[in-house]
Amino acid sequence: MITIALPKGALLKDSIALLQRVGLDFSAFLDSSNRQLQICDPSNRAKALLVRNGDVPVYVEYGQAQLGVVGYDVLKEKGAKVAHLLDLGYGYCRMSLAVKNSSPYRSSRDLPAHCRIASKFIHCAREYFHQVDLPVEIVPLYGSVELGPITGMSEAIVDLVATGTTLRENGLQEIEVLFESTARLIANPLSYRLNQDGLGHYIDQLRQEIALAAA
Repeated sequence: MITIALPKGALLKDSIALLQRVGLDFSAFLDSSNRQLQICDPSNRAKALLVRNGDVPVYVEYGQAQLGVVGYDVLKEKGAKVAHLLDLGYGYCRMSLAVKNSSPYRSSRDLPAHCRIASKFIHCAREYFHQVDLPVEIVPLYGSVELGPITGMSEAIVDLVATGTTLRENGLQEIEVLFESTARLIANPLSYRLNQDGLGHYIDQLRQEIALAAA
């Protein structure tokens, strides 16, 4: 029996729908009365763990799950040692640099050296500014990072953006996209290499479903 780590939140519904197309039903996770964090497919061929998006690669890396669905943004931030298998094509968002509407800065090149950038994506932000050769101070915030520029604590933020509504409602605007993100299928490297519990069969089925959806 394979184990799949599924993310709570925005990616869950589409992930369950995709797995249903290959014969695995974890729709019980969508029942608001359900409190279970681990359930089995009715056929008893697989089970799923319901975990925080950021914890998916951890469960997969350490082998508690053979497969997982996670946003590319989390993969970049965590740097987990997992096999990246498929771009699943849903859950689109982007990692962006944003400033106050009144800010004079319109690109990363305009930002002054050693300015403050607020973000919960510390690694992604640090890597980006290293690439553009701009020394900055990354201020770690794990709540509403939009308050960084609003309160004057930071000149800009690096954050995940889907529709941009939250930025607009708080008087901020995107000035640069660091990278785009979608849901990805990942695997434990050893399980994938050894094809444990017929893992390759499910991966091939999912690959076919994604190809059909893209056609």
